Amino acid sequence: MSDMHSSEIRDGMRIDWDVAITMDDGNVLRADVFRPIAEGRYPVIMTYGPYGKWVAFQDGYQTAWEIMCRENPDAVSGTSNRYANWEVVDPEKWVPHGYVCVRVDSRGAGRSPGYLCHNNDREQKDYHDCIEWAAAQAWSSGKVGLNGISYYGANQWRAAATQPKHLAAICVWEGWSDNYRDGNRHGGILCSFRKNWQDMQVKTVQHGVGERGRKHPITGEWACGPETLSSEELIANREDMAHELLTREMDSPYYRERSANFSRIQVPLLSTANWGGQGLHLRGNIEGYIHSASEQKWLEAHGGSHWAPFYTDYGVGMQRKFFDHFLKGEDNGWDREPKVRLQMRHPGEKFVERHENEWPLARTLWTDFHLHPDTLSLSTKPYTGAAQTLTYEAMGNGLTFMSAPMTEPTEITGPSALKIHLSSATVDADVFAVLQVFDPQGNEVVFQGALDPHNPISLGWLRASHRKLDPQKSLPHRPYHTHDEKQPLTPGQVVELDVEIWPTCIVLPMGFRVAITIRGRDYEWDGPAATLSNMKNPMKGCGPFVHDDEQDRPPAIFDGKVSLHFDADKTSRLLLPIIPDK
Repeated sequence: MSDMHSSEIRDGMRIDWDVAITMDDGNVLRADVFRPIAEGRYPVIMTYGPYGKWVAFQDGYQTAWEIMCRENPDAVSGTSNRYANWEVVDPEKWVPHGYVCVRVDSRGAGRSPGYLCHNNDREQKDYHDCIEWAAAQAWSSGKVGLNGISYYGANQWRAAATQPKHLAAICVWEGWSDNYRDGNRHGGILCSFRKNWQDMQVKTVQHGVGERGRKHPITGEWACGPETLSSEELIANREDMAHELLTREMDSPYYRERSANFSRIQVPLLSTANWGGQGLHLRGNIEGYIHSASEQKWLEAHGGSHWAPFYTDYGVGMQRKFFDHFLKGEDNGWDREPKVRLQMRHPGEKFVERHENEWPLARTLWTDFHLHPDTLSLSTKPYTGAAQTLTYEAMGNGLTFMSAPMTEPTEITGPSALKIHLSSATVDADVFAVLQVFDPQGNEVVFQGALDPHNPISLGWLRASHRKLDPQKSLPHRPYHTHDEKQPLTPGQVVELDVEIWPTCIVLPMGFRVAITIRGRDYEWDGPAATLSNMKNPMKGCGPFVHDDEQDRPPAIFDGKVSLHFDADKTSRLLLPIIPDK
């Protein structure tokens, strides 16, 4: 591919298509640059990722686009939507406000040749060099900000840790930070999402798909490069991610290389999480906010779909105020914004904004709800009865322990933890902990998740052989497992398990109940499944974040009988973050 790129003026922008950025190893990445028509130096908003900058959002993610148009019309207003692209900023909402938007196709994806390997050190070096390249251009003020959703959020943590000289601020929107715990191996259990993601969203836009792929709606050229490679060449040009994750059960340097090093993140930071993001789009943003070394950092949490809030007036307004302050130096009051901005979730998808100073909230009443085996109830009173054992089929519906109806409105906001005593008929067991809400009529109340419209309020996972805790990093409300040593069970022998349950937010009306279900397979909502065009399978309550790989979960081990053990000495309890009124 030649280094020639085309430039044109249209829709109030000067657009440079397919600009070449040469990396230190000689590989050439391709970027689109959207900038104001007037000559000058402007701050840069950059994204770097694998979804193909020349694949229109409307074409590549049709159902998500239709849902956004229907449910969030302001997300698609004030723009022609001709430059809409999955999970990155719409330049028509930024360029008129004095920004340059740069979209880079990551190595091996879209228009950029090379070996496709996600989130590794090579990618971090590429991103670092792209940031420094943008800062040196004649149209650049020398200040670069990173912004984007999911993949385009997650890789910001790692790019920021390389400390590029001209990186001025990052906005990580629903982006995981721990490559092991946040998405690939929940509690040590392999999640099938990445395998299906690579099949549906990455292989389809790999560089070299060429004529088998899509055309850019404006340039008319192939979105995945001018050349068309054979299937064998494409396979040789990418990491087999599914194989890597399947064969690496324990945490290791492979996962650490692809995870955030928070101690090295020092730039101003806006981290935004989705309450419905169990499985990928929540935990990493919370952990990133808490642990990043940045002195200037803010956390926001919202509901709704994974993609739309980023493009709404609310989302763009917040992002722009943040970047106006740190990239343009505007004294716009951002430095006085609350450190924590929460969209408080109520049943019926109602959200009320509230401002806090820290996370978890300092006034949290950490409350133990004890599991009572005789009544299958949750109670603030410990179980004092005789020793009991409850057994369930691992692939059945498990056991549900439910509280009494709330006698007043009750807020649960923060992380939770479950302590149980378990034995298995085999050498291992997978625990799926489902935090649920039921209305006064006994019906489960589900919520719009980031991807699935029928989520419980939170989830937790743990493979019993991965029960070893890190005493330095564990907290009562957030157990932290090392995943560095497998400790098989002895059939019939009882072990104590501490299960991390991801953060949540819900204000329960009077008469509602909270429940915990303990089972050996993924939660499924009792209703019709939902579909998205970019997802391989119908979604039944956990979105695409399911754990159904029989190589990782051989039925001979994980489809047996599991028992929970109770007595006055073996306290089984659910620790919940109850928030009193201010």
